[in-house]
Amino acid sequence: MTYTKNMPPLLELDVLRSFVAIAECGSFSKAALLVFRSPGAVSIQIKRLEETLGQRLFIREARQVRLTQEGETLLTFARRLLKLNEETVSHFLKPELEGTVTFGLPNDVGTRILPAVLAQFARSHPAVSVNVEVRNSQELIEKIQMKTLDVALITMDDASQVPRHSQALYSEPLLWTTCESGLAAKQIPLPIAVAKPGCCWRKQALDALEKSEVAYRIAYTCDNCTSMKAAMEADLAVAPLPRSLVKPPFVVVEHLPKLDDYQVLMLKKENSGPATNILEAYIAAHCRDV
Repeated sequence: MTYTKNMPPLLELDVLRSFVAIAECGSFSKAALLVFRSPGAVSIQIKRLEETLGQRLFIREARQVRLTQEGETLLTFARRLLKLNEETVSHFLKPELEGTVTFGLPNDVGTRILPAVLAQFARSHPAVSVNVEVRNSQELIEKIQMKTLDVALITMDDASQVPRHSQALYSEPLLWTTCESGLAAKQIPLPIAVAKPGCCWRKQALDALEKSEVAYRIAYTCDNCTSMKAAMEADLAVAPLPRSLVKPPFVVVEHLPKLDDYQVLMLKKENSGPATNILEAYIAAHCRDV
């Protein structure tokens, strides 16, 4: 790499850390406490950052500060830079982890979470082997209780049934879905595609139809949401899907009874080792961005 006088300036991580703290707190004084600096020192940092970038980053109001459009853009980059710095330092300063972690999750969650999480974990901890089991949520709960799994993700729709010591990661609404221009949603009885018993999507869908006295028939029973999508593409059925999966050629069916949110939770067996704890942190961080 050739260094020249015209190279762009380097952003200081301490300044970016203060910038992110202000954006999240909405206050210079509260952010100053988080980064262990005086409010005056934080103000100087932000002034220098604005001069470096040639942009106004905050709008100062009577009781709070808020980001400008340029500030919102910088916030995305700043979080990525700080995260990369943390991963880099951790790679060199933390002791090398070894061992095996057994990770369980339902198929519908795995297709969205598994690839990114495991790829990132493998790069940072290549000496740890991760064995994956794909099962329904009830089986995963039992395996955690039997201590044959180290960590598991499960889906639930009934708050009263949430296992103790579980960690809620995110929730998402379920929506009745069909193939665009398909006829399945207009049929009587309504043909539906659902997973096998034990899936919270299935339970919520059947409960909603029965409560509203909608005539239906289970036209397609499958193991995962990929098969449910195939049934809809063939116009064999409608199906309950999370909002994040409703993408063309699928559309929401508006006239059917409303479905509630479902939750994704994380369970971990007692007395987990350091490798399990770190994988758990990777999963939680990824799910915050889902």
